[in-house]
Amino acid sequence: MLRVAKRIGEETPLTVKTTFLGAHAVPERYKGRREEYVNEIINEMIPVIATEELADYIDVFTEEGFFSVEDTDRIFNAGIKYGLRPKIHANQMSFSGGVQVAAKYGAISADHLEFTSQAEFEALKQSGTIATLLPGSTFFLEMEYAPAREMINYGLPLAIATNYNPGSSPSGDMKFMMALACLKMKLTPEEAINAVTINGAFAMDLGESHGSIAIGKQANLIITKEMPSYEFIPYAFTTPLVETLVLNGKVIGML
Repeated sequence: MLRVAKRIGEETPLTVKTTFLGAHAVPERYKGRREEYVNEIINEMIPVIATEELADYIDVFTEEGFFSVEDTDRIFNAGIKYGLRPKIHANQMSFSGGVQVAAKYGAISADHLEFTSQAEFEALKQSGTIATLLPGSTFFLEMEYAPAREMINYGLPLAIATNYNPGSSPSGDMKFMMALACLKMKLTPEEAINAVTINGAFAMDLGESHGSIAIGKQANLIITKEMPSYEFIPYAFTTPLVETLVLNGKVIGML
């Protein structure tokens, strides 16, 4: 998958950033031998990823029953050694300690965060790690949503992403994610738009060049069909609203 993503970045005008999340779940063949699998990630997978320049980031799912804080420490240290910047998936099902380890390593983003309190808020604030919420997973798994309103009130910038995958979030529809953010996590439409644009760009270390319409930035934007206001985007989340797609300053699609 990383090789395919690299080719997409090389052969299309898309800006592609890739993350190596080898530590998402222990494969069945390593059942009961998690440490051995972590060793394989560190000693075999990461060196190949780095040599072939397949990833920008190293990521771990730090959660009870998956990978521990200690595992995350080891994997992050190995990734950093090879020039990979940390990201993390954490605190989806418990107060796993993942937010604190993300802050310790200055991770660029921390995803999920359904189980967070003021201690996690403060760790994120001090480290500058972008809280990236994944409401599609929460919706599909029928879980409690991350405390987005409290995070914003604490002064944290939020990004919203799809977590698009067949197991827990089978939707890549950003309008739906914005609608969930507004309806279930109490963001305003303005906050939801910021979360999927400029804050999302910063969560990929692209905030200086992408994520907003400004002089000197990449001219990546959409032109919508006529609608009452920008608030209509999360409101009419099943309605096709995009009329024109502009990428790198060139019109590439009329929808």
